Amino acid sequence: MTTEFEKPAGDARQPADREENVSRLRYGGKEIILIATAHVSQKSVALVKRVIEAERPDSVCIELDDDRLKNIKGPDAWKKTDIVKVIKAKKTGFLFANLILSSYQKKMAGKLGARVGQEMVQGMESAEAVGATLVPADRKIQTTFLRIWRKLGGMEKARLLSGLLFSFGFGGEDEEITEDDLQDLLRGDMLEAAMGDIRKKFPKVGEILICERDRYLADKIKHAPGDKVVAVLGGAHVPGVRAEIFKEQDVEEISAIPSASPVGKAVAWLIPILIVALIVYGFTQGASVGLQRLGTWLIWTSALAAGFTALSLGHPLTVLTAFAVAPFTVLHPFLACGWFAGLVEAFIRKPTVADIENVPEVILSVKGFFKNRFLRIILIVAMANIGASIGTFVAGLDIIKSIF
Repeated sequence: MTTEFEKPAGDARQPADREENVSRLRYGGKEIILIATAHVSQKSVALVKRVIEAERPDSVCIELDDDRLKNIKGPDAWKKTDIVKVIKAKKTGFLFANLILSSYQKKMAGKLGARVGQEMVQGMESAEAVGATLVPADRKIQTTFLRIWRKLGGMEKARLLSGLLFSFGFGGEDEEITEDDLQDLLRGDMLEAAMGDIRKKFPKVGEILICERDRYLADKIKHAPGDKVVAVLGGAHVPGVRAEIFKEQDVEEISAIPSASPVGKAVAWLIPILIVALIVYGFTQGASVGLQRLGTWLIWTSALAAGFTALSLGHPLTVLTAFAVAPFTVLHPFLACGWFAGLVEAFIRKPTVADIENVPEVILSVKGFFKNRFLRIILIVAMANIGASIGTFVAGLDIIKSIF
């Protein structure tokens, strides 16, 4: 569908071309052409090439941020990832989320005989061919993830994670991709498509995932160099960007990472302080009472952290590490049992090149997390933390029960 759109303030209308999924509008003295694409459609690749070569714009905007642009230019660069550095930088969550999304996209693209993000690659190549300035116009994906995470409550986070597991098809049957599915992708955003109906259940997620990025993209597009700009966008963003072009955007506000909830920070410190206070109070009642409470604390946190690590098929030394550090790491909000366990596992069972290369093929399979060393380290980090947290909760209840 070809669309003309104009600001009501008297801008001259532009003649519409006959290309499907192309919108043309004017902003001040700029001519802006929006191309709606499906991220795994070969037809979208041809459309991008055709429009840019015909229009010869001054700038080409693509729906990528600087980091994702580097990843597309060097698609195998992630294979050099040092998992030890990732754990130390506390970025295992970001790495996992990026690998999941990348794998899902490749799976969809493979079934359609296309390459992931090829329409963006085509935008880059065509921009260079016509001498246009290339503008990575999207917000950093880490910013989007963090804004979603920080704006959800504890129960909402749990529901979101469980919903994502089903949306990405962990352990499920391979499904055929139909033409209707492709059209849904054309109308949608790849990340949103991957998350299924999550946006309907979590309005905050939809606002951050789509609406905020619409505003960010619109600001980047209308301020791109030159008088003629072509923007290559996922289909879900075109209506929003088209409307946002004529509004003022507070880019700084939607680029900021919200600070952690004061309540969450307080609880993170309150729980360990309460546990320590109860143990210390036990010693005031007698050495045997204090030692019993201390033992309860050590046994529950250590046993469950080690048990969950063992369930992840961690090396015996990794299990022992989780057992040893759990009681101490749970007392400090800025330490995590999983980091130590993951580091030990990474040193003992360093992932091979084959493990890393095989990640996209096995990451959507539960079995893959146990067989692939790279993924198993990520699993151990998560499971050790979960075990230690459950141990903290159980030990706390046990100690409180003993008082009464």
